Amino acid sequence: SDDVVRSMTIGRVFKDNSNKINSLDFHKDGDLLVTASDDESLHLYNTNSGVLDRTLYSKKYGVDLVRFTHHPNAVICASKNGWDDSIRYLSLHDNRYLRYFKGHRDKVVSLAMSPLDDSFISGSLDDTIRLWDLRTTACQGLLRRKGRSCVAFDPQGLVFAAGIDNNTVKLFDIHMFDKGPFLTFVVDFQRNVQWHTLKFSNDGKYILLSTNENVIFLIDAYNGQKKQTYTTFMNDHGSLLEASFSPDGQYVLSGSEDGNIHIWQTLSGREVAVHPGHHSSVGVVQWNPKTMMIASGCTNLAFWIPSDPDPMQE
Repeated sequence: SDDVVRSMTIGRVFKDNSNKINSLDFHKDGDLLVTASDDESLHLYNTNSGVLDRTLYSKKYGVDLVRFTHHPNAVICASKNGWDDSIRYLSLHDNRYLRYFKGHRDKVVSLAMSPLDDSFISGSLDDTIRLWDLRTTACQGLLRRKGRSCVAFDPQGLVFAAGIDNNTVKLFDIHMFDKGPFLTFVVDFQRNVQWHTLKFSNDGKYILLSTNENVIFLIDAYNGQKKQTYTTFMNDHGSLLEASFSPDGQYVLSGSEDGNIHIWQTLSGREVAVHPGHHSSVGVVQWNPKTMMIASGCTNLAFWIPSDPDPMQE
């Protein structure tokens, strides 16, 4: 409810990084959270106990776009070092690379794991989107799309969306992507924006698109109609700020350059809460998929919970 969302307060702050957290991801069960930072470290947290479980370093490659696989002890991540554009499959259990996925010729800027199986997709500044499978290093498919692209699977894992240049979103059937998109939407806006994150709501009805400006878009996933925009946060310097749905799809969450997190009612667009708590720009924000808890990050990581302890479980 709105009251619970307004009551969110920081339950725990972690100061484990010396540079900004560039990505975070909850495991699908909600009990683990992994973060990646520009200080070349990965941190794994137990969200139930609120403790840091382990720290791993990737000094050679740097680390970005960390995503859990279906196994709670394994992640995929992109490089962040300026010379290596591979994607890596990493065991958190023993800090060992299980596989390298080579093929992109420029920085990987979007990475999404299938909710259905071991396939994943990546978007790069090399004008390509690639489809992969954790079980083999060979690229499973290639799409050429000019410009920066952000990618995401729908909740069933049967469709993926690609946000590309000129405010365009294209939907592909995962089994027939080589036939081209089955739907193409152009989001109505007065100027071209750069997509940063693209996410489906858990019911598959809506797509949330964050940008490098102070506007976030909600569109209908079936016809591309613009349903809402959210603009009451700060993004004056072209920051890449994540936006996320709540698990029930009722709320949209975003970071802000001024250190606040913002929460809106999804369909009405009404701002329900602005929560201060970070000392610098909040680039990463996600809702725990199972409990009433938010994780947000600048250089520090914050766990947000309702101030009334009762609504912890949905």
